[in-house]
Amino acid sequence: MVGPSMTDEDRESGMQRIRYTFVAMVAASGALVALQAEASLAVIALAAVGGAVAGAVLWWYLVSAFQSAQRETESRSRR
Repeated sequence: MVGPSMTDEDRESGMQRIRYTFVAMVAASGALVALQAEASLAVIALAAVGGAVAGAVLWWYLVSAFQSAQRETESRSRR
């Protein structure tokens, strides 16, 4: 019998890396848009912080929606 190729610790570590990368990409996107608009350094920094907050909220929403859909699918398969 073949078991999972990843341990729970490896899976959690990978998810953390994905989470941080996702949030960093959204933050960088906000900063780059401000940079392209020729904003001041303070506005660029605020855009990066705002992007990080937006990315964290978006990540939370996506994960909770996925988990909800997964629970719904599991409950249907048990019927």
